[in-house]
Amino acid sequence: MLGKLNEVEIDNLLKQQVIGRLACHADGKTYIVPINYVYDGKNIYSHSAEGKKIKMMRKNPEVCFEVDEIQEVFKWKSAIVWGRFEEITDLDEKQQAMQGIIHRIMPLANHPTDHPSHGITENESDIGTSVDLIVYKITPTKKTGRFENK
Repeated sequence: MLGKLNEVEIDNLLKQQVIGRLACHADGKTYIVPINYVYDGKNIYSHSAEGKKIKMMRKNPEVCFEVDEIQEVFKWKSAIVWGRFEEITDLDEKQQAMQGIIHRIMPLANHPTDHPSHGITENESDIGTSVDLIVYKITPTKKTGRFENK
């Protein structure tokens, strides 16, 4: 059976997952990449070093985000979120977002004390400076979801 997820089911799926795919478009090119994220019921928070996706989102902040849960080929859920990228520059908001991301994904890591890209490592020199880390949020403007359940 195929069906649509309602708003609560979409939000639950976004809260349960930790990896989604972020699509951005600028200068006639589309780019999609997997990201770690946390969803607080209002915004999707993530982080990155400066690179292709950040440059593209700065040019065109309209993005699309997809997340799914696949149990079997014919038993899955998927949600698509259209939204707007916003770089977080306020230090308190940036720190809160990173704490949310770390608290959500680190319990799922095999070696949680060795992830310098998330600001977690035994060697402080691995982290770099806070200027290197770009923290951002996606504010949803539209959400849809589908499922299949055999």
